[in-house]
Amino acid sequence: MEIIRPPAVAGMFYPANPHVLSDMIKQDLAQANLNPDIATPKVIIVPHAGYIYSGPVAASAFALLKPYRQLIKRVVIIGPSHRVGFNGVAISSADAFDTPLGTIPIDKKGLAKLSGMAGVHINDEAHEAEHSLEVQLPFLQTMLDQFSIVPIVAGDASPQLISNIIKTLWGGSETLIVISSDLSHYHQYEIARQLDKITSQAILNLDVDTVDSEHACGCVGIRGLLTFAQQHPLEASLIDLRNSGDTAGSKDSVVGYGAYLFTEPA
Repeated sequence: MEIIRPPAVAGMFYPANPHVLSDMIKQDLAQANLNPDIATPKVIIVPHAGYIYSGPVAASAFALLKPYRQLIKRVVIIGPSHRVGFNGVAISSADAFDTPLGTIPIDKKGLAKLSGMAGVHINDEAHEAEHSLEVQLPFLQTMLDQFSIVPIVAGDASPQLISNIIKTLWGGSETLIVISSDLSHYHQYEIARQLDKITSQAILNLDVDTVDSEHACGCVGIRGLLTFAQQHPLEASLIDLRNSGDTAGSKDSVVGYGAYLFTEPA
């Protein structure tokens, strides 16, 4: 019997109605400013808050996938654990993840490559209510044709473990890596802008030490990516940098959102 992980935050972080959800995503994508000179995306960092807050920023990165909708066949998604504490990273025993837009199969061959690695554990509890991976799926379903996913929830994990996972699943142009993270949390608007600028510059500089939990809730995934990028030639660029005060929230206490692209040199 096939095991399907049902959506946990449909109707909360994004619309549960598939037509409303699809329209919302398309509106955000339509507002994205595309640079035709950008190289093939290999890694993107995108936020994971409710769509009314972070959706426009996430869309700015997901819109870059449009020319590659038939090329990308596998997406590795690494996001932080918000509800369950554990060491290492959690993979899922499910066969597929479901969203209001349909069902996405899990790449079992990809998971098999990780199963023997120290620090990698099957932990369905970590996936059950986690939103950091789930909110990326409807965007991917909108931008790609047929694809599978390798969903990874990161707990207390070292940058080297995440780097090793990325290296193991790197693949070629058929594989996209998605790192899920918001930036600063609950600061006044101008303070958040300054903090997020520092974080952005650290990401672009591959500065692992600066990006901690105060700068990004998905720092484990980001730090692992930056560790990997220090050892492999990747070009990093900032696509969008805003916060909830720029989208749908008050400026008194905001959450920062950044979209970043990593490409392999031509």
